[in-house]
Amino acid sequence: MFKRIVHSKWFGLVAGLFIVLLILPLFVPRFYVYILALIYVTALLAMSLNLVFGHGGMFQFHHAVFYGVGAYTVALMLTKTSLPVWVGFIAGPIAAALVGLCIGWFCVRLTRLYFGMLQISLGSLIWAIVFRWYHFTGGDDGIHGIAMIPLFSSLNNSYYFILFIFVICQIIYYLILKSPFGNTLQAIRDNPQRCEAIGINVIRHQLFAIVISTFFAGIAGVLFVVLERSVFPDLLFWVLSLEICIMCLLGGMFTFAGPILGAAIIVALRIFVGIFTEYWTLILGIILIPLIFFLPEGVMGYFQEIFKPRIKEVAKRR
Repeated sequence: MFKRIVHSKWFGLVAGLFIVLLILPLFVPRFYVYILALIYVTALLAMSLNLVFGHGGMFQFHHAVFYGVGAYTVALMLTKTSLPVWVGFIAGPIAAALVGLCIGWFCVRLTRLYFGMLQISLGSLIWAIVFRWYHFTGGDDGIHGIAMIPLFSSLNNSYYFILFIFVICQIIYYLILKSPFGNTLQAIRDNPQRCEAIGINVIRHQLFAIVISTFFAGIAGVLFVVLERSVFPDLLFWVLSLEICIMCLLGGMFTFAGPILGAAIIVALRIFVGIFTEYWTLILGIILIPLIFFLPEGVMGYFQEIFKPRIKEVAKRR
């Protein structure tokens, strides 16, 4: 397993980038450290969606609800109970995966658009409960000022924790995609009827993929609480789900690193363009329109097509 990662053609580049990200907080202002940490959280969320959206071919249109469930679980455990912080960190992804299992059990019996429509309905129901249950979830005010352990007292400590978890999740995600399960999932995406004809249990594989995907989304929700010390109902709203889909499409939904690039672009646009105007979505639309026409496979998909012949030449020389 470790050998597969080390011998990957991108290992040297990724290792160098990781070293740069490790030392970056020592030289850049706190504002940029915060932005980088937010990009990691958002990229992990986009990556979790892309497992079922890009690689699984399932229209998971309300993925943000699992992100919110993970965040609210750890926030409620830290504010309503005296349990250790680490218990909440573990409970968040598990709760998101359980909700994903329940919703996915109904959705996988439908196809394509109907799958997405049912998930939006069930996810909106969870959002409405969180939004209206003032005595427990804080309603539309959310929960703020969540106390953390001294380890996360500084932004740099939180940054390194988030980066460490992000990298671990990326490694696991890569191994899943390169495993027989990942190959089967992509085969189901391309031709579910043929897969079913040769004896593959399509529904079981799709449901398992949803559980894995929502577990990763729950981890992203926990990391959001570590960074922001607060939660609010917008974390479960369908608008955020649409934004995550755009990240996958923008970066390249059929690539490994596409969602990461898409998340970085969207977060940077939202923050830096938002400094000058509140209509940052207008700028996003202006950027997306030519991308849809000229880069239908996303930014990362475009670069993969360019460098694919060169990568093959290098591989032959070796």
